[in-house]
Amino acid sequence: MKILTKEVLKAFAKQGKTGNKSMKDIRIVLKLFNPTGAGTWYLYEKETDDIFWGFVNLGDIMCAECGTVSMQELMSLRLPMGLHIERDMHFEPLSMSLKEVIDLVKSGKHV
Repeated sequence: MKILTKEVLKAFAKQGKTGNKSMKDIRIVLKLFNPTGAGTWYLYEKETDDIFWGFVNLGDIMCAECGTVSMQELMSLRLPMGLHIERDMHFEPLSMSLKEVIDLVKSGKHV
């Protein structure tokens, strides 16, 4: 499955830099997940071809946080049964704000 589709790349370009935006104005562009267990990445800014900013929940909602992630590193993870980190094909780019996602995740709900 292609992770960075044309639609996703256009959404990252539309979002632009987020450093001066509030959490309610930052929109989530891409949702990635681990199909074999914990790990969800809600990406909202493309810094370079490899580095993205996102809100990451690795299974403990009290430790979920915003930071950078290497797409190359994520895609190189070896998961059980030959699986890889996947893109949530049902997540609509720019459909939710960072604040909405953080509030839902911290409340224990799934986005």
